[in-house]
Amino acid sequence: MPVEFLGIAYTNNASETTPRSGASFDKEYTLRLARTHEDHGWDRVLFAYGSDTPIPAPAAGYLAAKVDRLQILLAHRPNVSYPTYAARTFATLDQISDGRLAVHFITGGNDHEQRREGDTLTKDQRYSRTREYIEIVKKVWTRHEPFDHEGEHYSFHDYVSDVFPVQRPYPGVSFGGSSPAAYAAGGAEADVYCLWGEPLAETAQQIESVRAAARAAGRADAPRIQVAFRPVLAPTEALAWEKAHRTVAAIRDRRAAGRSAPRGHHPDGPENTGAQRLIAIARKGERFDRALWTPTAAATGGEGNSNALVGTPETVAEALLDYYDLGVDIISARGYDLLGDAVDFGRYVIPLVREEVARRDREGAPRGPQELKRILERLGERTGPDAAAG
Repeated sequence: MPVEFLGIAYTNNASETTPRSGASFDKEYTLRLARTHEDHGWDRVLFAYGSDTPIPAPAAGYLAAKVDRLQILLAHRPNVSYPTYAARTFATLDQISDGRLAVHFITGGNDHEQRREGDTLTKDQRYSRTREYIEIVKKVWTRHEPFDHEGEHYSFHDYVSDVFPVQRPYPGVSFGGSSPAAYAAGGAEADVYCLWGEPLAETAQQIESVRAAARAAGRADAPRIQVAFRPVLAPTEALAWEKAHRTVAAIRDRRAAGRSAPRGHHPDGPENTGAQRLIAIARKGERFDRALWTPTAAATGGEGNSNALVGTPETVAEALLDYYDLGVDIISARGYDLLGDAVDFGRYVIPLVREEVARRDREGAPRGPQELKRILERLGERTGPDAAAG
């Protein structure tokens, strides 16, 4: 199966290492970054969501009208709008983009962040709500006759929309999380299940958890798997590692100055399971498998997509192919220099991965978590409980 690449649709030039130089919503920068991705082989970009950042839906509409091929993944939190309204918003955006929209539903892993916008549910309640929310959105996208809904979180009667997506039966739905409640909700409803970059052994375990949840939900299929990394590239291995250490130093300096930790960051560590997993992995070691490096995650407290892949383009491409062999179909990548890294990754890594994936597909190479032992043996790793220890 062809591999896909997801980049970022930031609305300004800030990163964990660099303060922004303009407005929070810089239209010119947003468009320049998107066109950079489009011109360098990326398939899609993500508009993320934050309680204090520009609203992603209108920003996505602006971008959809300006670029021709690039697809858009729109992040959405169920607590910010009623599902019938959200479904019409997404359908309208799919019309504007001529069928280039997918939606990433965010349950929310930080109670403090959720309460900023009036969401007081517990984490498990939020996952239950998200599952019901997605079910409703899909119905609104596909029902042409009025229907009623009586659920745990939502109730309405005699509803039918007059705007429908271009895509049939509906735009792609993606979902993420690393807790049992997340696996259950996403395994049941997602077309794409999103994971943060972890060592190969842990990633294989998570893929199996997602597939088990899909089976438990009665699905005959399973979500496609997406994994996210922070690439650190250079022409030689030595230069790549020098760059990696400079990057971590810059993250720590910004954190020490209080300029990059999110407001409301919990002093005792992250609440969400995904971030807790990243921190636990970082405590085991710094280097895993072919190129995975954890100090970037440790420096940010495990926030978001934060584990790095470090090396030459060839090394990083080979590392990504190991994940492809596990069953990963979509690679999410975002550098610390948003524009420059989008160019370098697109120019030097994406073609290598696409070419090799095409070759393996032609030859019918086996894929899936059952391939983990073979992959680790190829890397010269142990295959017992400590296989991924760095």
